[in-house]
Amino acid sequence: MTSRPSPATHRVRFAISDEQAARRVVDVLAEVFFEGETPVAASERPDGRWDVSVHFAEAPDQGLMRELVTNAAGEEAARGIAFEVVEAKDWVKASLDDLVPVPAGRFVVHGQHDRARIPPNKMGIEIEAALAFGTGHHGTTRGCLLLLDHVLKARQVRRVLDLGTGTGVLAIAAAKATAKGTGKETAKARRKQVLASDIDAPSVEVARENARLNGVGPLVKVIRATGFSAPDFVQSGPFDLVLANILANPLKQLAGPMTRHLAPGALVILSGLLTSQATGIIASYRARGLVPLRHLRIEGWSSLLLHSVK
Repeated sequence: MTSRPSPATHRVRFAISDEQAARRVVDVLAEVFFEGETPVAASERPDGRWDVSVHFAEAPDQGLMRELVTNAAGEEAARGIAFEVVEAKDWVKASLDDLVPVPAGRFVVHGQHDRARIPPNKMGIEIEAALAFGTGHHGTTRGCLLLLDHVLKARQVRRVLDLGTGTGVLAIAAAKATAKGTGKETAKARRKQVLASDIDAPSVEVARENARLNGVGPLVKVIRATGFSAPDFVQSGPFDLVLANILANPLKQLAGPMTRHLAPGALVILSGLLTSQATGIIASYRARGLVPLRHLRIEGWSSLLLHSVK
């Protein structure tokens, strides 16, 4: 099946100061406009601000848009609104062209359209762009995958936690790389060896489906949880490896609770950090007995590998 160029569309763009405000305004706009015909998207910039864009088939009511954004995000965001006409284009083809396979060590994150292009000596992780965060095309996800590849080449891990899993990329990668052996006892012992959690219900469903589509559904347990509040963390831990690709402030708040769920000598991979934020995160975790081993910087973002010495 081939796609055809879409007619010219109208786009509304503006910037917002933080993630919470971005999520709030996206929720408001998605509630007011039918989301199937009026796509709303938000993405984080390296400076910590968020870009929000809304596409319309017809020119939107500019007064209504300014009122909605003012009520949801404040006058400063509303003053920065740009109303644009987007040229006719084959958006399906363009989006697929942009989502080229992303290599990270032995892993390659790709869409369905690139499935046949993955080398046989690489581990393909098939993820389509979705409502949940994390297609592998962000510097933080690539940094985590590179560190995960480094860790798994150096040691064996039995219990893995992917905290704030998004689309499930990291959980799937960990499950694929550690799923060895074909015997019934081995398979049984390794069922649900990776615990993945997210506070967002759609992300949980997306991650669960992606794990199934990538052939590791039996190895990944996806739950909805805030922080470490769910009993699953005690039941599945203590963890030999924790991956947390979220944001700086939540990572600081989770430093204490996380250390209580670590096995002796555990490794922790943290990301979602601007490079300027890495020093503060390292200090928070060092105070709880985790020392830095590696620090990757990709596209203005930092990914950290820490080792528990307690």
